[in-house]
Amino acid sequence: MTATLDFRLIRQLWMFLAVAEESHFGRAAKRLGMSQPPLTEQIKVLEKSLNLTLFERSRRGTVLSPAGAAILPAVRQFAGQVKRLEQVVREVASGQSGVLRVGAINAAMLETVPAILARLKQQHPNLTVYIEEIDSAEAVPALEAGELDLAFVRIEGEVGPTIATRPLTEDRLAVALPAGHSLATLPRVPLQSLGGEPLVMSSRKVSPVYFDMLTGICRRHGFAPRILHEVRSVVSQIAYVGCGQGVALVPASMAKLAPENVVVRPLKERIMVVTAALAWNRNRHHPMVEAVVAQLEAGLDFGLVTDLCRLPENFKLGSGVRREEEEAYRG
Repeated sequence: MTATLDFRLIRQLWMFLAVAEESHFGRAAKRLGMSQPPLTEQIKVLEKSLNLTLFERSRRGTVLSPAGAAILPAVRQFAGQVKRLEQVVREVASGQSGVLRVGAINAAMLETVPAILARLKQQHPNLTVYIEEIDSAEAVPALEAGELDLAFVRIEGEVGPTIATRPLTEDRLAVALPAGHSLATLPRVPLQSLGGEPLVMSSRKVSPVYFDMLTGICRRHGFAPRILHEVRSVVSQIAYVGCGQGVALVPASMAKLAPENVVVRPLKERIMVVTAALAWNRNRHHPMVEAVVAQLEAGLDFGLVTDLCRLPENFKLGSGVRREEEEAYRG
């Protein structure tokens, strides 16, 4: 017996997602380009067909029921797959030569990704590139599932049997401090002096390898980090420091993002960390991925960031902290 695809169910799930994300039938109807009564009716039909109550009304508006909250992640994943299918169909119909799906952390989108993709587009003008912001922790499952072709993230070493990685840039570790902090007067800050300071860290959920590396560095310098906040990005770390919520270990090049009430000082110890790496699924054939990797392996200069962030010739993959020199920096 041949299975048939229920297009009405697909449409109803799309409506469910809109109401769930808007928490309001009126706003969801506007987003979908329809009036509210038909939307309300279709949600009722969906609830009846699933034999579930998906929404509850309260003073706060329309909220998901426990059943609605339970199916929401799967519906979001399904909606993403439908969007990707639509993209592929449009590209085939328009005669485009290919599609490259890229995920990147926001720091990489600011500095690393533009140069690489610009060179690739120059060589392949009909290539269509779709970029989405991701956390480093999301890269491996997305690459394994085929949802992404390339990921520009903060990752290093062996991360799975199917995932290959190549470091792109590194930077010196520094500390972001409130401008009025006593350590802000020092040209270089000893790492050990941060032992009693509340730290704003990049969340382990976002980048587990980077988090573990930084906490390990702190312990090797004689103290367990006192973590006050875990945030999603380096930009957020600097913002929290500006709000007086602690100090933060950040790449030195991020000093350019610091507002007037935050100063970024290099550590006295010269500690280099990977700030961006390329990751891809080695079991999936994609000519554009192979082109990028081949150009990087050939040593093609993409003009990445600054000399401060370039990889040294003796850089080796999988070594944890890339280079930790205990002598004071003479820069």
